Amino acid sequence: MNLFQRKKLHMIGERSGSLEQARGRIVLMSAVFVCAYLLVAARSVDLMVLQGALQKKGEDAVYVAPIKDEKISRRGDIVDRNGVLLARSLKTASLYADPKFVIDPKTVTKELTKVFPDLQYGDVLKKLQSKKRFVWIKRNLTPEEQGEVLQLGIPALDFKEEDRRLYPQGPLAVHMVGYSGVDGQGLSGIEASFNELLENDDDALTLTIDVRLQHALRREIMASIEKFSAKGGAGVIMDVRDGSVLAAVSLPDFDPQQYKSADNNAQFNRITLGVYELGSVFKIFSTAALLETTNGNIAQVFDAREPLKRGRHKIRDYHAEKRIMSLPEVFMHSSNIGSALMGEQVGTEKLKNFYKDLGLLTNVNFEIGEVGRPIVPSPWRDINTLTACYGHGVAVSPLQLTSAVSSIVNGGEYVEPTLILNEANSEKVTKKSSNKTSVRIVSPEVSHRMRQLLRLVVTDGTGRSADVEGYYVGGKTGTAEKPGVGGYNRKSLISSFVGTFPVQEPRYVVYVMVDEPQGTKESYGYATGGWVAAPVVKNVISSMVSILNIPLPSKPKNIEKSLLRFVKTKEQIEKEKNIATH
Repeated sequence: MNLFQRKKLHMIGERSGSLEQARGRIVLMSAVFVCAYLLVAARSVDLMVLQGALQKKGEDAVYVAPIKDEKISRRGDIVDRNGVLLARSLKTASLYADPKFVIDPKTVTKELTKVFPDLQYGDVLKKLQSKKRFVWIKRNLTPEEQGEVLQLGIPALDFKEEDRRLYPQGPLAVHMVGYSGVDGQGLSGIEASFNELLENDDDALTLTIDVRLQHALRREIMASIEKFSAKGGAGVIMDVRDGSVLAAVSLPDFDPQQYKSADNNAQFNRITLGVYELGSVFKIFSTAALLETTNGNIAQVFDAREPLKRGRHKIRDYHAEKRIMSLPEVFMHSSNIGSALMGEQVGTEKLKNFYKDLGLLTNVNFEIGEVGRPIVPSPWRDINTLTACYGHGVAVSPLQLTSAVSSIVNGGEYVEPTLILNEANSEKVTKKSSNKTSVRIVSPEVSHRMRQLLRLVVTDGTGRSADVEGYYVGGKTGTAEKPGVGGYNRKSLISSFVGTFPVQEPRYVVYVMVDEPQGTKESYGYATGGWVAAPVVKNVISSMVSILNIPLPSKPKNIEKSLLRFVKTKEQIEKEKNIATH
């Protein structure tokens, strides 16, 4: 073999070695890449399957977002009768942390409390130092707050998308609409009563409330509370034909977005949960009971010259006329003595049954859970019959009172209060079963007589301050002392007025109650229903006429003047007194 051949063989050997070396390197690199891919795949399986299967609910677990059906993922809206939004859920970001990845808890806590001054430093620090894998920092952030957190650039912090319940009308109808907690669960009012429906239905839940009337009622009651330095107040506007609650106000109220900071007085629902002795407005019922159950004559008279003594009890008049009065005079001058005598004629059992039919002795059937139980004498003695005739000894809610008055003035048919607009929700919303189905309370003739009497109170009696020119308002005042330790407190009053219009064919009942008003110089120190609540009803009705564009009704027949022949003039009364003196 010559030199050339040997060199050629040497070159071929070197080339083969290089190829083998390169081939080995490629195999090694391929093996490395395969192992890497296997590790990534294994880790993915571990995170997505194995750890997911072991995942626990709660703050000590790494959060895994639930998969929801997008169709029903958002809580349903609540709207008023005209479609105005009362409650809606919007997607917002909530901030959480994984403490395992928090390198410097003190620094992170310091930064977070700068962004959220309402957070407690110690509380946040405790969370970030825990051994848990998931802790909430703050729920339902605003976009601005979320942006500030992102600017911190802290890897241990992250966001979860949640629903936040918003109430565009603020406190306007909070005691009816209610509110929900941070997790979206309804906690009061409609939010609680229809929680399941709101969670599982896209369609809005429509209430009978009209926010325009709600605003007007709230504004006027609030003005009266401020004027008379009162503790609180309540009011209801009802459609007498079907019991629809068009407005319902309880004051003080609160912002449902900040329900945790609201005090007990603001959260207390005076419309449906509070029960009160409401005083002389009850004379509507005792008078109607007399006319209905005894075929009472409008011309009959009652001796109110002296306090009425029954056993050890003595019944007096607030502003004593000290004379014999006709039935219309008893009603328009709000005589306790005359009303008690009416109760005696009716009798205990008949009066109790009459009040029961009106829904005054049992819990009102209503769509929210905050309903108070009436306070009724037990045992009910004959003396309780007399005092119940002028609203003493029986405590009911303003909603019950409004419903009962509506049942008297609408022609005599019982109407049950309702908050849900059934036409829009008939297939989805049903009220609790009621024992009252088309109950006739009084005859159309008695209903007509009662409307005449209510009009007489406004034209010539204690309710003059409630009249609205051209709309023929009828109504009744009520002033009741609140029970306290050792008896009734003469300085703590419930002053109210219930009005209906137009009186010849009523469409609405407006009730206003003011809790513990104080007399003013303008009211000559009085804090009675005529001074405190009657003007409120007048202002509310004036607003309703404008808001609802209610035309002037025709002049009523046999309403305004037909009972005046049973009412003595001041001259006649003075003449009779002079004759009696001589």
